[in-house]
Amino acid sequence: MVEHNGANGSETFRGLPRLGEPAPDFEAITTHGMLRLSDFKGSWLILFSHPADFTPVCTTEFVGFSEINSELNKKGVQLLGLSIDSVYSHIAWTRNIEEKLGVKVPFPVIADINREVAMKYGMIMPGESRTETSRCVFFIDPESKLRAMIYYPLTTGRNMQEIIRVVDALQATDKFQVATPANWKPGEKVIVGAPNTSSMAEQRMKDKSLEVVEWYLSKKAL
Repeated sequence: MVEHNGANGSETFRGLPRLGEPAPDFEAITTHGMLRLSDFKGSWLILFSHPADFTPVCTTEFVGFSEINSELNKKGVQLLGLSIDSVYSHIAWTRNIEEKLGVKVPFPVIADINREVAMKYGMIMPGESRTETSRCVFFIDPESKLRAMIYYPLTTGRNMQEIIRVVDALQATDKFQVATPANWKPGEKVIVGAPNTSSMAEQRMKDKSLEVVEWYLSKKAL
């Protein structure tokens, strides 16, 4: 990763991890005890960060993530939160969410006080804040490979349905070796790979088993 020194030279901000490469390894204290990336091997993992406990937008997001947790679990996906607050702050905040909003937070939350995990994943954006993690979402597959990333500013809460949609799209790609078009949702047609020779392009135009818009753009139902 590329490293950037802070303005005072006292801290280092690393570049973002890369898609298609192994997700940065970690071992961290969480609200469910010590956890490592390897503990999630064999299942999908969504690692997400939030700026701070006991803040309004983050509270709405934790409610949202809690509400989709069961649906994600059915898809073989686990959730793991993170901020640079202490484990005691995480426990107090999640208990407060349950008490005030009636929502129990079922997933673990990393207490990244030393910012070790945050730095590995490029969760801190110095232009926004040097003391808070941005709203990052990392989609990690069962082989611990980083498959997708989404970054949001501190002021914008995340869309939970989009997070589910990305999971569905990634899993469809892996299972059927296809791509998904803009705004795709399960049940809609997917995109098949484009021909890479002139003769294959000509054959594609005659393929009645596909919805052929043009030789390079063809769809099919799963």
